Amino acid sequence: MKLIQKFFILLVALVSISSHGQWKRTPLQAPARPNPQLYRADANAAKEIREALASAGKQSKRVLLVFGGNWCLDCHVLDNAFHQPRIAPLLNGNFIVVHVDVGQYDKNLDLAKKYRANLEKGVPSLAVLDASATVLYSTFDFERARVMSEEDVIGFLEKWKPQATAKNKP
Repeated sequence: MKLIQKFFILLVALVSISSHGQWKRTPLQAPARPNPQLYRADANAAKEIREALASAGKQSKRVLLVFGGNWCLDCHVLDNAFHQPRIAPLLNGNFIVVHVDVGQYDKNLDLAKKYRANLEKGVPSLAVLDASATVLYSTFDFERARVMSEEDVIGFLEKWKPQATAKNKP
């Protein structure tokens, strides 16, 4: 009987240890070399948003506006996350991303207001739009991207990706 109890305890311990890895969260990382042109100073953000909206309508995608600046570490951390193997297919299959430069909080403020990006809380600030430019959601939650996980990004993208319809089902 004692042998069975010991075996059972060992089995429970092994299952517990092996399943722990399933729930381990993958922290977001800063890129080894931040892209100095992530937020291009010469970009016409309003035009890029119009073009993204037109493409989103044709591709049954949503538009993800990422307000930020090249000086912002969390903006680079989030962008690096967008290129990770678990995130990139979900992002690229469902969203068209437009990076909107806020300069030193003195640029594209009209667009931030229009799309309800709360820059007072920090950047990156995100807005999710449908193809008709309706703001579905806006958040500043990613302004602390460096303490977030891939699972946080995946959860956000899963929540806001377009719903499957007969038109866009594979």
